[in-house]
Amino acid sequence: MKAYREMSREELTALKQDLDKQYEEVKAKSLKLDMSRGKPSASQLDMEMDFMGILKNTSLMSEAGIDCRNYGLLDGIPEARRLLGDMLGISPERVIICGNASLTVMYDAIARSMMFGVLGSTPWCKLDKVKFLCPVPGYDRHFAITEQFGIEMINIPMTPQGPDMDLVEKLVSEDEAVKGIWCVPKYSNPQGITYSDETVRRFAALKPAAEDFRIYWDNAYAIHDVFEDKSDTLLEIFNECEKAGNPDIVYEFCSTSKVMFPGSGISAIAASEANLKEIRQRLSIQTIGFDKLNQLRHVKYFKDIEGMKAHMKKHAAIMRPKFEAVLEVLERELSGLEIGSWIRPNGGYFISFDSMEGCAKEIVGKCLEAGVVLTGAGATYPYKKDPSDSNIRLAPTFPEPKELAVATDLFVLCVKLVSVNKLLESM
Repeated sequence: MKAYREMSREELTALKQDLDKQYEEVKAKSLKLDMSRGKPSASQLDMEMDFMGILKNTSLMSEAGIDCRNYGLLDGIPEARRLLGDMLGISPERVIICGNASLTVMYDAIARSMMFGVLGSTPWCKLDKVKFLCPVPGYDRHFAITEQFGIEMINIPMTPQGPDMDLVEKLVSEDEAVKGIWCVPKYSNPQGITYSDETVRRFAALKPAAEDFRIYWDNAYAIHDVFEDKSDTLLEIFNECEKAGNPDIVYEFCSTSKVMFPGSGISAIAASEANLKEIRQRLSIQTIGFDKLNQLRHVKYFKDIEGMKAHMKKHAAIMRPKFEAVLEVLERELSGLEIGSWIRPNGGYFISFDSMEGCAKEIVGKCLEAGVVLTGAGATYPYKKDPSDSNIRLAPTFPEPKELAVATDLFVLCVKLVSVNKLLESM
């Protein structure tokens, strides 16, 4: 297929007329479809309904002899710490089990740093300037947390190996106002990139100017492989930090929100003993303990990490055809046109698409006008400002297959139409 940039004005004008006609025909269908968030589908949730009765007619005592119906065990029951520790490939002693969402845990980690400082350092609220590094494109909810606290965010370009580590090392070592970096190290949101071993080792060996600098290692997709035969592996960062003499530099986060029911899972923060001691001190004022019945429910249901991995294969079996369908349409309809690029992820929940520069907002707007909701253009950048207005996050998991096919067809139609208009304007 001929690249759009190689077409004459006459060819583009004729193509535009045909695309306009197709677009008006789709608009007339009054679609109402949603590809905006990375949510499990109804079929994924349906397969988990037996989770609800797992505690019926069973002991509610933890292996530590604690009645899970009562107060106690701020760190969480030992078997839950072991389960999520195994999910992350780390010792359960590093893990504190928290509430239903890792986002809350990350928010609290920032709030504690703002109000109380980190291991005796000056509270961030007393500093003139606090900065955070933000790999882009990235997770919009990360950026929303730091924006709410008035923290200056700095874009760090992503590469196929992870964040641009030359830039990360430079900024971290030269500026003591840089206090942290957001990371989704496996199947990054939205690109699905897994950090290379070298990138993980360079993170572990950082030499921050700020003693209270922390890597916010949001390992949200640790076991979320979609394509089993080509799943990614992530080097475990705590071991590398120990080797590099940086045991305290990482806070790691995870949850079961896309393993079990979203919003009804368990989450965790993992860190060094020095960090955990401080976190426990603050948590002991904030709560008497998190939901141990839900922790026990997860352990009874999965039994161990192998049970959890087996469950994730069921998720993958439902998700894989959806990812394949979207990727097939992108490749069939857009390959060779030179009006967009995308990454084939091996896991996670998203497909990242980059349009021609200056087209993303209009593409998303055209889709919305025709009845398909996408994540807002710019959402994958701090302050919702994509400098090149090109990145669009596609979320294939929630729609049913027939809806997904319709939505993806409309998406590529809008990509073509907006790209043609852009090229005609530049002639």
